[in-house]
Amino acid sequence: MNSADIKAAEASTLCQTYARYPLAVSRGEGTRLFSPEGQVYTDLLAGIAVCSLGHAHPELVRTIAAQAQKLIHVSNLFYQEEQVVLARKLLATTHLDRVFFCNSGAEANEGAIKLVRRYMREGRGEDRYEIISLGGSFHGRTLATLTATGQDKIKKNFGPLPAGFVTVPFGNMEDMKAAITDRTAAVLVEMIQGEGGVRPLPDEYARDLAELCAKRGVLLIVDEIQTGVGRTGKFWAHQHLDLRPDIVTVAKGLAGGLPIGAVMCSEEVAKGFPPGSHGTTFGGNPLIAAVAAKVIDIIERDDLCGYASRMGEHLQGRLAAVWKKFPERIADVRVHGLMIGIELTRPGAEVWKSLLDRGFVLNLTQDTVLRLLPPLIITEEELNAFVSALESTLAES
Repeated sequence: MNSADIKAAEASTLCQTYARYPLAVSRGEGTRLFSPEGQVYTDLLAGIAVCSLGHAHPELVRTIAAQAQKLIHVSNLFYQEEQVVLARKLLATTHLDRVFFCNSGAEANEGAIKLVRRYMREGRGEDRYEIISLGGSFHGRTLATLTATGQDKIKKNFGPLPAGFVTVPFGNMEDMKAAITDRTAAVLVEMIQGEGGVRPLPDEYARDLAELCAKRGVLLIVDEIQTGVGRTGKFWAHQHLDLRPDIVTVAKGLAGGLPIGAVMCSEEVAKGFPPGSHGTTFGGNPLIAAVAAKVIDIIERDDLCGYASRMGEHLQGRLAAVWKKFPERIADVRVHGLMIGIELTRPGAEVWKSLLDRGFVLNLTQDTVLRLLPPLIITEEELNAFVSALESTLAES
């Protein structure tokens, strides 16, 4: 099918929940995407931080083929070697002890919420249930996770929403202190808000929050769904500050393009998930687990965390020069490894579309922030080409 046929078929068959980009994609290779007509694009979005090793990575292709010939799915009623291999490798990147596998970031955060509430009641004998999150956050689109999300636009007309959630302003410690009560079970935060515009938690705030939670007997959940798996230059973004959250959620880049989510927690908090308390049909099946384990192997073998840090530093310098040249067009540049936000001074749809026309796929969030989440294998030359395209676009618009 050509692009026009695909678009027409989509319009008549699928629920129209997405304002899709004006681009049909037929295949990918490395950091490149191809339309059915053969146009080539540099992928600076990676499926929204999912394709961490790019497209059609040869080692992942071989792993998928080999595991598909061995075992794809049997359900979580059975012991599976692939799950425990992945669990060991994943937990070895953290200070945490236990993991529950699921299928997506929303499911991971939903699972974390359930885990916290049951742990408080069964593990500590306390009727704590409230979850505090921050304004501007994004934690998913299930009823519980969209309620936890600090953006009203995604909650419109989905009420009544579940009780037991509190949202406080971003970065205000006094508001956080006031919000914590004897009903508070956990605080849920992103180290860097992705959908919120690549907005990092201030270092001092993050450290003070961890100390406050410990002092008040509240669990700290860090949502690493977008920031994890090497994205920011360390395997986990909270490791930049040596934080030790009670629970970490992950998804997106962990399986290199296949659907996965995970909730990691301490041995103590895992008491909240006794047999029969939570479950999933597909989560952590052998195929997904084998691929995710291979992703971790490649990231560690090739030091892609360090590489992301170095590429981020290079891009920071190049973008600083563009910012200096166009101070009336760029309000801020936020670079955290290969998680990049370029905040424009006015709505950026025109700039985003011009960059797409020039062959660069990226994202526009919060109307003004160009968000880049490229594969961790992106090259310096490709990043330089993007900067040149951005400079030309700003000069012409």
